[in-house]
Amino acid sequence: MTPQPAPPWQTSAWLNTDRPLSLEQLRGRVVLLHAFQMLCPGCVAQALPQAARVVQLFAGTPLAVVGLHTVFEHHAAMGPESLRAFVHEYGIRWPVGIDMPGADGGAIPRTMQAYAMQGTPTTVLIDALGRLRLQAFGHVEDLRLGAEIGVLLDEARRSPVAAGASEVPAASGA
Repeated sequence: MTPQPAPPWQTSAWLNTDRPLSLEQLRGRVVLLHAFQMLCPGCVAQALPQAARVVQLFAGTPLAVVGLHTVFEHHAAMGPESLRAFVHEYGIRWPVGIDMPGADGGAIPRTMQAYAMQGTPTTVLIDALGRLRLQAFGHVEDLRLGAEIGVLLDEARRSPVAAGASEVPAASGA
């Protein structure tokens, strides 16, 4: 994938953070964005546990793990209150943004559209310069994801931008 600027996130609310997150705010850090739906079997069985493992394994590094709840089906069943309960019950401690509904009442949320996501789970890696470096629909094997993160963290350590990385809200994973 040729690096290109990652589109900004368009969210309506955030969980597990004191303030909304943005890519600008996370500049200088590698970002792992896990797009999910709480009624998606692949998300619950693979993507969210993988995100939890990444939070634990890469603690203390310039990596921010961020969830994006992007609902493109069963809208009534997956509202913010249901998501809050889900996040609590599944022990999700990293920041989770709620993707804004589609423009003009469209079914596809705005960030999902901006990234041209095919569905959930979708794994996105953004480098310390804010460039899209990996986007994969479906499960990404742990070894591949860890290797990709390692390369981007190495790049971040050598980048002058990483030295000026600002702190983000206190939350595991970010």
